[in-house]
Amino acid sequence: MSAVDDARFWDRTARKYAASAIADQAGYDRTLERTRARLKPDDRVLELGCGTGTTALKLAAGVRSYLATDLSAGMIAIADEKRAATPIPTLAFRCATAEALAREDSRFDVVLGFNYLHLVRDLPATLRSIHDLLAPGGLFVSKTPCLGDMNALVRLVLLPVMRAIGKAPHVGVFRAEELHRAIAAAGFLITATEGHASRGRDVRPYIVARKE
Repeated sequence: MSAVDDARFWDRTARKYAASAIADQAGYDRTLERTRARLKPDDRVLELGCGTGTTALKLAAGVRSYLATDLSAGMIAIADEKRAATPIPTLAFRCATAEALAREDSRFDVVLGFNYLHLVRDLPATLRSIHDLLAPGGLFVSKTPCLGDMNALVRLVLLPVMRAIGKAPHVGVFRAEELHRAIAAAGFLITATEGHASRGRDVRPYIVARKE
């Protein structure tokens, strides 16, 4: 599979994804609260892997500009429908990747990536692009599943089978400490790591990192 295949997978599943319930609403609300507290009114914000725009619609009104992007045109189409129903002047949606935006020499004060880093095909390259996209001292805020810390049956059996039959996109497998090392290697100083899950073992660390 390629990045094109990943985009097609998300295009096919966009409507079903949009209709699905948030698995841990309390944990999601905690993530929103902690993120909103870090955003300033004059910030230029980029969200990567925004899906159908749920988080963007909740955060965009509090900043100067908010560009929410996703690999999937199907996801962005649904996000635009939501924005049309609830217009927010500071918010724009776009089908794009971190690598493509970095080539445009765009700059942001904050980059957000929720449930995103485990889906990229080249984690070090994506993190370098995110570093390039940030203004000096800018923040990268992420929260993503670390499949290396999950049940071995899921990552070694179930996930490969689902990928083989086209029921899952590319998914990277790494542990939380490996993710920390990768973020630091890209030129970031990690300033906070939190757990926001309201139940069970938390394998989605909420990480705040500053561009050095």
